[in-house]
Amino acid sequence: MDRRKLIASSAAATAAMALAAPAVAQSAPVIKWRLTSSFPRNLDTVFGIAEVFARNVGEATDGKFQIQAFPAGEIVPGLQAADKVSDGTVEMCQTASYYYWGKDPTFAFGSAVPFGLNARQQNAWMYFGGGLELMNEFYASYNIHALPAGNTGVQMGGWFRKEIKTLADLKGLKMRISGFGGKVIAKLGVVPQQIAGGDIYSALEKGTIDAVEWSGPYDDLKLGFHRVAPYYYYPGWWEGGPMLHFFINTAKWEALPSAYKAVITAASARANVEMQAKYDYLNPGALKTLVAQGAKLRPFSTEIMEACFQAAKDSYAEISASNAPFKKAHDAMMAYRNDAYLWQQVAEASYDNFMMSQQRKKLL
Repeated sequence: MDRRKLIASSAAATAAMALAAPAVAQSAPVIKWRLTSSFPRNLDTVFGIAEVFARNVGEATDGKFQIQAFPAGEIVPGLQAADKVSDGTVEMCQTASYYYWGKDPTFAFGSAVPFGLNARQQNAWMYFGGGLELMNEFYASYNIHALPAGNTGVQMGGWFRKEIKTLADLKGLKMRISGFGGKVIAKLGVVPQQIAGGDIYSALEKGTIDAVEWSGPYDDLKLGFHRVAPYYYYPGWWEGGPMLHFFINTAKWEALPSAYKAVITAASARANVEMQAKYDYLNPGALKTLVAQGAKLRPFSTEIMEACFQAAKDSYAEISASNAPFKKAHDAMMAYRNDAYLWQQVAEASYDNFMMSQQRKKLL
């Protein structure tokens, strides 16, 4: 290349770089967001994942996109997290969609509904079955864009001060249980109680309530319910695969560069996987500890499970009759649920049942 062409080429490259630099800067601006959680700091499996998510976003953007996670109550009360995202007070939150059941029962489908999907099915429906698009269509009226952010897996059925053998034992029972599960079990005579997490143990100890549902062995062990209500029932049929979400203010989401949207989407997917993996790893040891400390494991009887199942179906029909968004989400989820169980009983359940039989024979 002659000297004149080289100079011209160099000049063009310098000009291109000068033009590109502002474009790059604009595509990776410095942004600072606040994330408020519905969960306290001591729930390391849940709130801890919000911190992991925020750190991953920062690392993936060389610190240009900074998200600070706050536990429930530090800047926003836990059950007002979605409200403050909706009105723009904070940019995003970590929460369970079914906490906002009182606004519209449709919110429950984002997390879990009685006899709904298990955790794997919930992921499948959200990511590939149109569930996330359907729920975001609903959330849009609340100025919210949602991304999956974790799952506990199927939860336990709760702690009871006495054995629950028949439907008659449920009559008049005062139980700390919220949302859709509370509506369903009320049909069987249970009296649902709304009690904040910090007040549950004392209410159980004093006999103000007779039972409480919370989560699973790892979290329940920390709260010590087994010391005052030794009967530990399973499964938590109202929470077969409770999914958490990151709720993001719609205007804030739409204003993000596409690269930052991709980072948040990837970081939320990682949080979704890691949270359930952590629970799956920690719950077995916690369950053994609970039993060693006096917890009495009991399954809900077939009579109780079938009665609850029918009560749930009745509740779905009642709400669907007057709530079109609820019916749309219900019909979509349950259509997938029915197909999913056709498949899971073929391979997954067969394998698990065989392996569990070997465990009972002490051959594992």
